[in-house]
Amino acid sequence: MQVLHVTNGTSVSLSESGLAGEVLAWVDALHEGPVPAGLGPDELRRIRGLFLDGEGPSETSAMAELERRDRALESFAQHEEVVLWFEHDLYDQLQLIQILDRLRQRAVLEPASATRLSLICIDQYLGQLTGPQLAALWPERRPVTPGELDQAAAAWQAFRSPDPMDIERLLRRDTSALPFLAAAMGRHLQQFPSVENGLGRTERQILELVRAGTRSFDGLFAADQRLEETIFMGDGFYRRYLCGLTECRHPLLRIEDGDYQLTETGDEVLEGRTDHVHRNGVNRWLGGVHLNGREVLWRWDQRARRLVAH
Repeated sequence: MQVLHVTNGTSVSLSESGLAGEVLAWVDALHEGPVPAGLGPDELRRIRGLFLDGEGPSETSAMAELERRDRALESFAQHEEVVLWFEHDLYDQLQLIQILDRLRQRAVLEPASATRLSLICIDQYLGQLTGPQLAALWPERRPVTPGELDQAAAAWQAFRSPDPMDIERLLRRDTSALPFLAAAMGRHLQQFPSVENGLGRTERQILELVRAGTRSFDGLFAADQRLEETIFMGDGFYRRYLCGLTECRHPLLRIEDGDYQLTETGDEVLEGRTDHVHRNGVNRWLGGVHLNGREVLWRWDQRARRLVAH
């Protein structure tokens, strides 16, 4: 049987599971960088490729990798079954809704396709499972339902919207068709600047850890992961957040002998006596939202657990 296995990255040991078929890694950290609305797959791939290639040198071009990935998915009808292997965190849930949205669109174009679409989605990290453990999940796969396809399409549209209140509206509806989606989207919203001090959750956690005495990059990254309900960020993008706090106009962190230290401004921001966005500005994409300048239209209110217009 010709099977295409689609999963979140190369760390998933499907090649060691004994399961037949081709493995496609959907490598893109969609929680970082632009994912704007109104673009077709080709133009979105170009935007994502430019962003990822700009993040640092790599052995292979992200643009080329994304093109290879997209072409492989577009040929899904050549397979008897396409099996999606994903987990519960933000990184995976964003990939999952993107893939389901694309497959939903392709199904409209190719309604006569006999390809079976199946899903394995668990609350464990697939990269931590051995080949035999992954093989044990194979009998638990189940067909993707029209309700899952529709909910993924609605979530993907909301994530890419320039108005993040579309995500708030999505979360007020029933999202049980994709049971891990609500928590993942809620975590995404926490990356917006806080009403209290202009810090996103990752930035706030970094500063709090440094103030508590964790100073090295490795120590910070490990401690930060322990603060997350579900781990979703790799060390590359975590380092990007640290650079943002050390290289801004009024740094919140400084580096001394390889260790991170809280600056006076960082302490003032943590205490809520000054605002990070007002002091330093922001230039960041969160899905389809471009936060730019010293004033932003939306803030995260931790007490109300929701996004608010600011």
